[in-house]
Amino acid sequence: MDDRVTQVLELYHERLEAERQERIAGVQRPNSERFLAVGRRTGQLISILARSLDKPTILELGTSYGYSSIWLAEAARSAGGRLVTMELETHKIAYAREMAERAGLSDYVDFRNGDALELIGQMDDGIDFVLMDLWKDLYVPCLEAVLPKLSPGAIIVADNMRIPGGEDAQKYREAVRAIPHMLSVPLPVGTGLEVSRYCPE
Repeated sequence: MDDRVTQVLELYHERLEAERQERIAGVQRPNSERFLAVGRRTGQLISILARSLDKPTILELGTSYGYSSIWLAEAARSAGGRLVTMELETHKIAYAREMAERAGLSDYVDFRNGDALELIGQMDDGIDFVLMDLWKDLYVPCLEAVLPKLSPGAIIVADNMRIPGGEDAQKYREAVRAIPHMLSVPLPVGTGLEVSRYCPE
């Protein structure tokens, strides 16, 4: 990981720590202003997993302000792949795009603005890695939409399976584990992950 990427990640870490201190002090920002990022350990893990694939097409559902996009774009560059990241709110995409440019990763990221289900429907087959980090009631519909487009051996990482998770997280766990030839395991990383690999015959 080069200095430009490291410097951008540190800017994100400073913002995340500031938000944590605000929460401790009882300051509540609207969700549209919060970073809602996966966190450092989850970022490291998704980077490792994505780097293990050859020339992967990586799909991120829920760009937010682009923290996990940096981890995934850097993995895409290292593995000879590309990242497609989807977000509904334009101001978040603008921020994420600026940070990707500062990190020297913009050539490896395709930012798409709009409804995730519609945008997934427009994608070609051959998706190798998926990060799900959007509103939890969309996890199962997005899983169903992306499943026919997965490559054999594709990896899916779903974030926020523990805190906050609740009923929607449980529905996702049940849905992904019910898919034939899908191997899936919970991991106590960050706010809880469900890591799955699609291995059809």
